[in-house]
Amino acid sequence: MSLPEVVLPFACQPNVEYLSWMAHSPKVWIETRETFPKQTCRNRYAIMTATGPAVLTIPVKRPAGNNTPLSEVILDAPEKWVNLHWRAIESAYNKSPFFLYYRDYFEQIYHNPPEKLIDLNRQFLDVILKYSGIIKSYSFTNEYHKEYPTEIVDMRQHIMPKKATSQAFTIQQYKPYIQVFNETQPFAPNLSALDLLFNLGPETGSYLKNHCPGFSHDS
Repeated sequence: MSLPEVVLPFACQPNVEYLSWMAHSPKVWIETRETFPKQTCRNRYAIMTATGPAVLTIPVKRPAGNNTPLSEVILDAPEKWVNLHWRAIESAYNKSPFFLYYRDYFEQIYHNPPEKLIDLNRQFLDVILKYSGIIKSYSFTNEYHKEYPTEIVDMRQHIMPKKATSQAFTIQQYKPYIQVFNETQPFAPNLSALDLLFNLGPETGSYLKNHCPGFSHDS
């Protein structure tokens, strides 16, 4: 399937759908000029726990309130949430087959976070792309556009959105893989890259290449 260019939000620990777009789209743009929207993938991500999927949120400060550009959003009191997030990740994945292979790359970022959210997200994304096997470059947007021409797919509001959208490009079916708690919990699709890397390791790239986004309508 041939995909068009895509504009993605600047996600924190992007999920499978996001990475699938990166793996398959011929040109990837990442939005950096927007006003920061709350309760989205920009500062939220999902992991699998013993009780099921859980969403972790990175607290942030918006110096200009609702008009704060994404590029100016500051991490709020990392000393309060960094250890909580890392302990949750460690508890969730310390028994996964590849946690020991990748933990240092992520732990280093968590315990030495930059000042701004946009820099944290880039550090995470670069590590994920490097170790997922996705040989992919991306470009940052130079200016904000409310809408894009039809030949460019705008996914900014469709990746882990605050509210359900009426229609979007999405992956039609996620093939189950073994997750840490598969004996007690059903397979949870479309979690963050952490779930893929820690469970699939070097097979992450193959998984993503076999999961191509397609168009669907939500009911």
